Amino acid sequence: MIRIHDKHFVPFLSASQIDSAVAKLAQEIADDVDEEVPIFIGVLNGSFMFVSDLMKHYHKPCELSFIKLSSYQGTTSTGTINELIGLGVEVKNRTVIVIEDIVDTGNTLVVLKKLFEDKEVKALKIATLFFKPEAYIKDIPIDYIGMEIPNKFIVGYGLDYDEQGRNLAEVYQLATENTYNPINSNTMINIVLFGKPGAGKGTQAEFLKDQYNLVHISTGDVFRYNLKNNTELGQQAKAFMDRGDLVPDALTISMLQAEVEKNAGATGFLFDGFPRTIAQAEALDKFLDSKGWGVTATIALEANDEILIQRLLERGKTSGRADDQDESKIRNRYDEYNEKTAPLIEYYTQKDLFYSVNGIGTIEEVTRRLSTIIDDFIDK
Repeated sequence: MIRIHDKHFVPFLSASQIDSAVAKLAQEIADDVDEEVPIFIGVLNGSFMFVSDLMKHYHKPCELSFIKLSSYQGTTSTGTINELIGLGVEVKNRTVIVIEDIVDTGNTLVVLKKLFEDKEVKALKIATLFFKPEAYIKDIPIDYIGMEIPNKFIVGYGLDYDEQGRNLAEVYQLATENTYNPINSNTMINIVLFGKPGAGKGTQAEFLKDQYNLVHISTGDVFRYNLKNNTELGQQAKAFMDRGDLVPDALTISMLQAEVEKNAGATGFLFDGFPRTIAQAEALDKFLDSKGWGVTATIALEANDEILIQRLLERGKTSGRADDQDESKIRNRYDEYNEKTAPLIEYYTQKDLFYSVNGIGTIEEVTRRLSTIIDDFIDK
């Protein structure tokens, strides 16, 4: 743990993890621009280390300049962008790749987009080393992402807390009570989370990803991201959906693999809503094995159907969801869950990877049950 001014920070990402993400990002950009010579525009002050290392890994012709914008005071964004140093190179009819150290709310991107649209650039692309999807509130697509991280304040590798910490080679996260330190753990944690509707899976997923610094990969979120950003995978999925067809397993798996690849520095993943079939489970195993990883555990939040039905009916009084207000629809959802999940439980039980957790009780009680299981296999 380190101290900067009045706050403490714990290790979050090692120098090697960061370098791996930068190298991957450089290759992705190089493949994308083909033979074109782009102009890289680094956004100061935070991107200076990132830009330097990106240039070391980028082996094609390019040009480089900088612009300085500011919106942070302390550990929070002021929401107001002040242009401090303007653009000093001609960018008209050129492909511009803006290099950001981190994107959270996206307020800075709005200003950058307007700035370069006024300059009549041929194409504007955004590259960021760190991206906080939970904090992002804009609709501007981000073309290149080094890794997605939780919505926690970080310092190091160019990022600062009141102008200190930029020189650190590693990235540190603001310390909170019971913060899990991935650097001190040799365990790559990959959890598959099951849960019947109403069992509190969403609430507990929030706990798991924050407490253990996992990247939360939800099938629903992944689909929405690809469709919203009109990615190649999103276009393929939309074609199936427009025809009223189910999206094939292979395409779903490709989306999830792309999500994993975007988070090269992650210390673990929480798979939510995937796998749903044995074929998907086998594909996930094969993919993780190719990375030298594996599923650490599958955890199912279990609860009596009758209890959960009453819980959903109560929730339906305020949620506005039609499927929470019709008991027959709720029972159909449970029948589908039981039918699809039962084979997966057997699949992971045979691998000695299945854990069942009582999902009835207060949020804190269920959280403690989950923590006991996870802490146990972390300590092994």
